[in-house]
Amino acid sequence: MPKAWIQDRKRDYYYKKAKAENYRSRATYKLSQAVAKYHFIRRNDVVVDLGAAPGGWIQAARKIAGKHGFVLGVDRKPIEPFPQDYIRTIVGDIAEPETLWQIRSFLPRKADVVISDVSPNISGVWEVDHARQIDLASQALNIALHVLRPGGNFFVKVFEGDLLNDFMKTVEAHFESVKVVKPKASRAKSSEMYLLAMHLKPTSRVEEQN
Repeated sequence: MPKAWIQDRKRDYYYKKAKAENYRSRATYKLSQAVAKYHFIRRNDVVVDLGAAPGGWIQAARKIAGKHGFVLGVDRKPIEPFPQDYIRTIVGDIAEPETLWQIRSFLPRKADVVISDVSPNISGVWEVDHARQIDLASQALNIALHVLRPGGNFFVKVFEGDLLNDFMKTVEAHFESVKVVKPKASRAKSSEMYLLAMHLKPTSRVEEQN
């Protein structure tokens, strides 16, 4: 049976599953599967979701953190509001300092987890797309270092390529444990993967400046 056919069927499976279960995106399952295996989001956590539109990861994080947790979704595109008062969304570009200020102002306390599914507009030129993805992941890391509590976790999308090892080394300098994760809901033929960085070192937090 052709691999392309199998992957198309897999893609359709998660797409249909998301529709049936009232999730906004099939990407919901990527986060759910990763958390089920590695437990980097827990009950009552404060979670910052970067690149959150249309809200699939917010839904997954909300379900895990529960009503005594807090989820803040950030995207350049508006996100359809959620009725729960422990979910907030803001429109912002993670490359802009103003967005970091907004994130800080909305959080009830330091975040336990920062997750990022931010992606570039795909050009089709692999070297360009890979470089753009690493740049976005680096911007997400910068936000994580500003808003995470000591011991907090970071989960970020990356693409395979020449720049990945250096980025991993940068992340490893700030966290106790860093590993590559590819959830089952990610397409096997895709170069998309995630870095899971756990337990932010106390010396790596960036203190807020007045």
